[in-house]
Amino acid sequence: MTHPQEAPPPAAVREIARLSAPTILVTFVQAAAQTAEAAMIGRLSTEALAGYALVLPLIMLMQMTSGGAMGGGVASAVARALGGGRREEAAALVKHAALIALGMGLATTVLVLGFGPMLFRAVGGSGATLGHAMSYASILFGGAVLVWLSNILGAVLRGAGKMRLPAIIMTAVWVLEAPLSGVLMLGLGWGLEGAAIAYLIAFGVATASMLVVIARGGAGFVPSIAAPLRRKLFMRILSVGVVATVMATIANIAVVLMTALVARHGTAAIAAYGVGVRLEFLIIPLGFGIGVALLTLVGRRVGAGAWAEARATAWRGGLVAGAAAGAIGLAAAVFPHPLAQIFASDPAVQEAIVLYLRWVGPSFGPFGLGMALYFACQGAGRMRGPFAAAVARLGVAVGGGWLLAEFTGAGLAGAFAAIAAGLVAYGALVAVSVRPGVWR
Repeated sequence: MTHPQEAPPPAAVREIARLSAPTILVTFVQAAAQTAEAAMIGRLSTEALAGYALVLPLIMLMQMTSGGAMGGGVASAVARALGGGRREEAAALVKHAALIALGMGLATTVLVLGFGPMLFRAVGGSGATLGHAMSYASILFGGAVLVWLSNILGAVLRGAGKMRLPAIIMTAVWVLEAPLSGVLMLGLGWGLEGAAIAYLIAFGVATASMLVVIARGGAGFVPSIAAPLRRKLFMRILSVGVVATVMATIANIAVVLMTALVARHGTAAIAAYGVGVRLEFLIIPLGFGIGVALLTLVGRRVGAGAWAEARATAWRGGLVAGAAAGAIGLAAAVFPHPLAQIFASDPAVQEAIVLYLRWVGPSFGPFGLGMALYFACQGAGRMRGPFAAAVARLGVAVGGGWLLAEFTGAGLAGAFAAIAAGLVAYGALVAVSVRPGVWR
């Protein structure tokens, strides 16, 4: 006899939309702010844009690990605790999450400042391009703790189902960051270093605001600062967060290695690839916004033992994200020239951006599906499928790109085709993992 909780519920699209709308809004604002910033950097010089492209994979890694990976572990732990009626555990998790953020933020600073210059040289940075990359990274990653604390505290609120509060804070922050970056870079003449300073100011404001909101009970409970540290609570976060962090690292290793392959085709190709990766932020608002809603909803359903309901919710949200992302990608592939002209004035860079969009744009649909379902897997605590997908993306994108370059002479088009194939493989494998045999 089937347990009543295992019967699939009516469509939960309205619930997904209600929870995802604030996060989608703020991530679109973030995408717009960072897209505008990339366009302003392109006006500095091709070397500055190329230096920015060298650092970009590390920025993406920090954002992904703090907000989507370890942050997903925090949100999942809080959601499952509340779904199981363990409010005191949720309150105690805040302290554990903050300590993890401090430790990871300091580790990020040490690693990037210690190994960043070597990495930038290894992927083709030299001369003025390398100088821009090193000065930008040294300032931005010197304040990595602010980024980690802001994103982890935001994850606490999202895990509690309080999507609007972090969305309001981060919307205000990104509205501040873009014009401030322009003033410091172009108005005061600080160049790329001005963009890094604006970034840290924005996340300093976000961290302070999140702390005040959570301390006042904005998550629906008052955090228990006096609660003793417990290994079990650290593991509730880390069991999901560590796997997700490794996955984020693999994804960004793929970006770094693909940057090295693209670098063979010159500075214009590197700059174009940096812009192309940034354009993926047009997909992230959908995948991340719907994904964090799925994380919370799936986590609460799993905490209550309703696995069939959790699977149905995940698929509904994933299909919506995939369809929307696919529409954006196809539009970029069909009309690439206006976007290329926005991001670069150099005709060679524009030509390479057009090539990227034509090859990679059609793969945005499967990528959006996979990204949304990845967060649902975090909520369910089922990470093997997404981990396999991340490894497959690395193998297809990097291995395929190398094979095409070495044996077919496909050039830059071959590298971009391999990137697209990697995104499709990622989405397909994550989707396959969301099935009754795994989610139970």
